[in-house]
Amino acid sequence: MIMTRLSKYRAALVAGAAVLALSGTAALARDLTVVSWGGTFQDAQRELFFKPFAEKTGKPVLDEAWEGGYGVLQSKVKAGSPNWDVVQVEAEELALGCADGIYEKLDWSKLGGKEAYIDAGTSDCGAGHIVWSVALTYDGNKLTGDTPKSWADFWDVKKFPGKRGLRKGAKYSLEIALMADGVPANEVYDVLATPEGVDRAFKKLDELRPNLVWWEAGAQPLSLLQTGDVVMSTAYNGRITGLNKTEGTNMKLVWNQSIYAVDSWVILKGAENKDAGMDFIAFANAPENLAKLPEHIAYGLPVKAAAEKVDPKLAPDLPTYADNLAVSIPLNVDFWVDNSEELTQRFNAWVAQ
Repeated sequence: MIMTRLSKYRAALVAGAAVLALSGTAALARDLTVVSWGGTFQDAQRELFFKPFAEKTGKPVLDEAWEGGYGVLQSKVKAGSPNWDVVQVEAEELALGCADGIYEKLDWSKLGGKEAYIDAGTSDCGAGHIVWSVALTYDGNKLTGDTPKSWADFWDVKKFPGKRGLRKGAKYSLEIALMADGVPANEVYDVLATPEGVDRAFKKLDELRPNLVWWEAGAQPLSLLQTGDVVMSTAYNGRITGLNKTEGTNMKLVWNQSIYAVDSWVILKGAENKDAGMDFIAFANAPENLAKLPEHIAYGLPVKAAAEKVDPKLAPDLPTYADNLAVSIPLNVDFWVDNSEELTQRFNAWVAQ
């Protein structure tokens, strides 16, 4: 059949519209978006991982910061087409998300296999990136002489007058309260697993309530210490060494009774850039790249080959240093997966009183 001039014109319109639609879709394609914890830590990640990966691939990498919270990730995935691709999550968020299916399965062949990592750094849907600690911190220029050495000292407002900073949440606060009340570090989770232990932790928090200042973002305790709004605080260990290095401060960290955990990279289920996200994780966790991180911020490395490449001079500042591990306790992820919802509700109600 011979196509009429009108039908040819209509066909051309349809074809043109299709091309425009395709080009519009391409133009609207979202850049790879990686989400981490902000502050000096993310500054280091930007220089070591985000920018070099963008240069290697020739495509932009957007980075955003968040403050945690499993509900944030749930809502993004449930809404469909999440606007984040790769997210750094805490151990509890990793376990919950894997169980709920809100993360993509990782291609471990691109990561050197699970045997390349410490045990706590592997999951079907998460790859460990750092080992970090929550520890007691104070300004060495303001507290001298007899300085705090335990959570019991953190509670001693007569010996060390002033406000205290605590991360706003049940996790860490309850463990710390029990250690301050005399529970041996290796028995904390046994005690916290009982109703009496939970009551004991909240009772201990009651004692310190008039002197507490809550923080949520990782940079906040450092600011509170610098301004003198608190005399001591919990803080992430890497932030302390990072601040001392970049701003010449004299923040001190107490490893005794600190709590360490592993943070992992995940890819949100249905992420538009999941393939690029997988390539990014492989790049960021490649031993030759990851080994540079402790030079900028003092976090331990769950990739064995990367840890072996770290300058031995930096080791004493890392949570994974043998002497530091000996006086620390690991976060009990299983406990918090099982009890997070109940204890978080009680904690939030307590804070609101």
